[in-house]
Amino acid sequence: MTKAELIEEVSRVVEMTRKDSEVIVEAIFDSVVRALRTGDKIEIRGFGSFRTRQRQPRVGRNPKTGARVEVPAKRIPYFKPSKELKDLVNNESGEGAPAADGQPPETHA
Repeated sequence: MTKAELIEEVSRVVEMTRKDSEVIVEAIFDSVVRALRTGDKIEIRGFGSFRTRQRQPRVGRNPKTGARVEVPAKRIPYFKPSKELKDLVNNESGEGAPAADGQPPETHA
């Protein structure tokens, strides 16, 4: 799904104009980016959490020339899905969910 498709879906579901839906979607994305820039963690229950992780500086190689390149330390965004989201993605109706031991449920014919 693209951002434009997300805006269309919000517009359809909430019965708003496309422009109003675009403002809402942009506001959400901007809020997430702003929070991550300041080092905050965003937690959306039932969906997941966004945070940043610190990458240490390292020495890389230019794939074309093979020359050594110093790669500076940086923060990268990271998304961790919630258990509920994982379950929804893997089991559309919630039926047939794997047991706690990871094995598929038994079927009774």
